[in-house]
Order: sequence, then C-alpha cells, then structure tokens
Amino acid sequence: MDFDTLDQFDAVRPGTFGKGPAALVIAEDRVEVASTLEHVRSLGFRHIFVLAPPDLAVPPPPAGVKSQQHVIRARSRAPGAAQAAVNILIEKMPGEWLHYCYNGEYLFYPFCEDRSVGEMFTWVMEERRFAILTYVIDLYAPDLRLYPDAVSLDTAMLDSSGYYAEGRPDEHGNPKDRQLDFYGGLRWRFEEHVPNPKRKIDRIGLFQARPGLRLLEDHTLNDEELNTYACPWHHSLTAAICSFRVAKALRTNPGSRYDISDFRWHKSTPFHWSSLQLMELGLMEPGQWF
Repeated sequence: MDFDTLDQFDAVRPGTFGKGPAALVIAEDRVEVASTLEHVRSLGFRHIFVLAPPDLAVPPPPAGVKSQQHVIRARSRAPGAAQAAVNILIEKMPGEWLHYCYNGEYLFYPFCEDRSVGEMFTWVMEERRFAILTYVIDLYAPDLRLYPDAVSLDTAMLDSSGYYAEGRPDEHGNPKDRQLDFYGGLRWRFEEHVPNPKRKIDRIGLFQARPGLRLLEDHTLNDEELNTYACPWHHSLTAAICSFRVAKALRTNPGSRYDISDFRWHKSTPFHWSSLQLMELGLMEPGQWF
C-alpha cells in the first residue's frame, strides 16, 4: 500500500495494517536505501514503511519475503517531516512495536543474529518496559579519498571509546529520574561543526505505540518513563543504531567538508557488524536477557 502524500497516509483508518512490529525508514537521499531496507527485513519487522521524496526510487522487496513494504511520498528532509511520519504511524498501529531510522542506519540489539525483534519485544514487555533506549553509533569509511561520502559497508569503522553521559535536567534544573543525555562519536570529536541540539546520540528508537503518544523533536517521547534507560530495580536491555548519517552530513556540508580529511583517530576500530562487538565495547547491553 503506497501513499502519494503524508496527508493520504494520515487518512488511513487505525488498525488497517494489522499486526506489527513495524519499521519506518526515512530516506533522505539514495545512499544505502536498499541495504537499510534489507537489514530491517532481516530482523523480522512485518511492515516496513519508507518515507521518501517523489523523485527517489525505492527498491521493491524481493519476491517471497514475508514483510510488507509501504512507500509514503513526502519531502523527507523538510523540517518536521520525519517526526510527523512517526507520529502518524503511532496513530495507525496502536499497541504495536515500532522502530524508525534513516537510510544508512542499521539497528542492532543483543543477540540479533539469532533472535528476532519479536522475541526481544516479548522479553522487554515481560519486564514491564514499553520502550528501548538506542544509542546512535557513528560509522565512517577509513579512506575518504576512496569513499568521498564517508560511506563504506565493507570497511566501516567506529569509535571504540569516547562516549559519556550527563544528567538530563527538568524545567527546574533538577536531574530527571533514570534519564541521561549521551554523547560521543563524530558529533563529539567534530562538535564545532554540529549544532548543540544535535550532539546527543541517544534516541528512543524502539517503542510500543499507543493513543496519545508522540515523538518529540529531540528524539524522545512525551511520556517521561519511556525516555528512561532502565527500570527502577535493575539494568534494562538497550540497543544501538549504527549510522553513517553524521559522517555523510559532515562530508556533504560545505562548512565541514574541507576541514575534515580523515575521520580516523587512535580509538577507531573496524566494525564487525556484530552485536557481540557492540556489547563488548559497552555500546549496548542485554540487561537480564541471556
């Protein structure tokens, strides 16, 4: 089922798409759209929605796949477009688990090589959790002469350290319970090229939809408990979204392109496309899920 506009998508009756889980891929350009769609399909999402401008060709799913693909045509880079699409999807699939990401981003969670997202969501709900904190981990090509846009799946690298957290204050300046702002990666090392509101690497990238729930501009939700990194009694499962998006932007923006000749530093390491590597680096954790 495809839609010519966001308004057309918004007009669909809630429950039309049936059971989830569902993923929304926001295609800002043509870079690695196909590999991003293939990745979310491989994790077990039943519905994959693609937000893409009219002139961007979206590859159809291979024959025989179980997931259903839906294309929503809109200016995906327009301010507020991605947030609006996520909030519409929340309304259309109440009670279902949702994930959203951009092209060139790849979701990893503990043991994802052997366990589906459905198995993970079942476990998380048994712990009375209805959202999963995800860390956006920057990926980048090691040789910007060979890969001018900094995107290379075969030789991708990431930062093995340099991540930190700060307390998240409420409107009175007091720290919020079990909420932190997380930083690191390229946004930290090249912060002079990144506006302050965009330097955080945390995103509530997996959550259960329900009436009245809304995604906010800073990638948090309007329910404070869903923005927490753990439940009150023990550590909770977290996940990672491995992303070329920042590297690509730093190489595309004229203000930073000519200031950066190499993203590598002494803490760079090859990315193995492995959940075990991300857990060993402390970039996500299984909580009590073994």
